[in-house]
Amino acid sequence: MLAKIERDSCVYQDDVVDFLVKSGREDLLIENADGNQVLGKALLAAFRKLTPDNVVWVKPDRYWRFRVAEDEPGRDARG
Repeated sequence: MLAKIERDSCVYQDDVVDFLVKSGREDLLIENADGNQVLGKALLAAFRKLTPDNVVWVKPDRYWRFRVAEDEPGRDARG
């Protein structure tokens, strides 16, 4: 995920899910309340540990990107 952000400036959750399914790593995914596959807690925790302060989650579009000066403190960003 980090390599993808470094290369493309962001990584979409759907792309990571698709990659994991195609790679046979569905064990890293969970099903959310809407019945969609999303990244599991262990994978998210490892990614957060790897990128504690320099990556933010953009919830409306469901992707991660590097933090910019305009971002508020915390892991979530507006866009």
